[in-house]
Amino acid sequence: MDIEQTALPGIGLRHEFTTRSGRRVGVVSHRTGRRDLVIYDKHDPDRACETVKLTDEEADALVELLGAPRIVQRLNALHEEVEGLVSLQFPITAGSPYAGRPMGDARVRSRTGASIVAVVRSGQVVASPAPDFRLEAEDIVVVVGSPESTSAVADIVTHG
Repeated sequence: MDIEQTALPGIGLRHEFTTRSGRRVGVVSHRTGRRDLVIYDKHDPDRACETVKLTDEEADALVELLGAPRIVQRLNALHEEVEGLVSLQFPITAGSPYAGRPMGDARVRSRTGASIVAVVRSGQVVASPAPDFRLEAEDIVVVVGSPESTSAVADIVTHG
């Protein structure tokens, strides 16, 4: 799917795509942090027929509703396509040596070959977290790799 990005001087960025049914949908990300969900007229893709202004909380809820299931679907599709690839989800406990520390401190990929592809915190999905992403107790870490490498990540994050 092609997502078009357009700079809106003085406002922010607009991202748009066309659905399979031909509807044009966009999100305007304002410099202020506000997000607008825009649905364009089916017969005139330059005319917005509906704009929904979203608060930060509403935008987060929409991302959660749309994002979390998609990540799981993509992981499941990868499992079907690539023999030997598994994903493992496990919590960061309060006793973990990495709770409160940047994820990169664990050096997971270099030590195991597996990758942390997402972290779920309080129902919010952080996809592809950067090495400076700070892990917290009760985060759920999603790891992809071989059965052995994903188990090794669980052991590292639990015991060090």
